[in-house]
Order: sequence, then structure tokens, then C-alpha cells
Amino acid sequence: MEYTSYRLNGYEISLATSKESDQIISLLKDAAKWLKERQIDQWGFLASGGEDEGIRQAIHNKETFIVKRDGEIVATFTLYHEQTEWDQHVWGRLNDDAVYLHRLALSRSEIGSGLGKVVLQWMVNHLRKEGKSALRLDCVGDNVKLNEFYLNNGFEMVGTSDGHSLYQKN
Repeated sequence: MEYTSYRLNGYEISLATSKESDQIISLLKDAAKWLKERQIDQWGFLASGGEDEGIRQAIHNKETFIVKRDGEIVATFTLYHEQTEWDQHVWGRLNDDAVYLHRLALSRSEIGSGLGKVVLQWMVNHLRKEGKSALRLDCVGDNVKLNEFYLNNGFEMVGTSDGHSLYQKN
């Protein structure tokens, strides 16, 4: 499906472009730093630069989105229409039309604003229009707030794997 820019509650959601790569990586690393400051063991590999090339590739492949408010990037997320190696590791090899959410991050200024909920609802609505059966994601099992966030936004915990909670929304 071809994506255009969407306006939603004062935010603009659009596909990321390569010229925004550095800003996206910076936002993700800031989120990783925030997690580490709270003793949440998540995204350490990302924080050390281990995912920079994968992030750039997802942007190039038109799988990464940005959310802007007043022209500034305040959130990002990546939607894979095929399983990554990581997805196969935690979910097993699945051959269906689900989409996998990775690297959802908000700028610190947006934490608690309700933007996360808005973005998840946008994803579900647009994937439904594409005829996709489910949105799947995983998160570190002991990140209590993040697990609660997904449960509170209508995701069902369908299992655990390698220390990660597996969530799905049909």
C-alpha cells in the first residue's frame, strides 16, 4: 500500500525518508538511554549503535514511520510485513499476513501525552484497511509499564519467549 501523510489529533504521521535517518536514530538512542536510566534492560544493543544499519535499511525499505508535531519528529515506529530474524526467533516461523511492530519510541516530551495510544490505533486502522490479520510485537517481559501499556491498548499477551512478552492484536 502506498502511504501518504496522515493528520491525527494535531500530529502528522508519514513514512520516514533517508534525510531523517540521523534524527530517528537519535530519538531511538535517547529512548534507550531513558530506559537504561530507569534500570530497564531494553534496547542496550540499539543504544550502542548495533542497530544503526538496520534502522537505515528499514527507512530505505519504506518500513519506518515518523510522527511530527509542529514540524518536529516526536515519535517513530517500524512495521515489517515479513518476519525479521528476531521475529522468527521469538515467534517461530509463521507464514501469515501479520505485521510486526518494532522500535516504537516517543520523544521524552511526549511521554504520558497519549500519543502512544493514538499511534497504535492509527496502525491498527491502517493495517485493517490493508487486510492484514494481526499486528504483533514483543517487549522485554520485565518492563512492567510497557507490558501494561500494550494490555491497556487492546493487545492480547499470547505467550513469552526468550524473556520477552509476545503481544498480538487481531
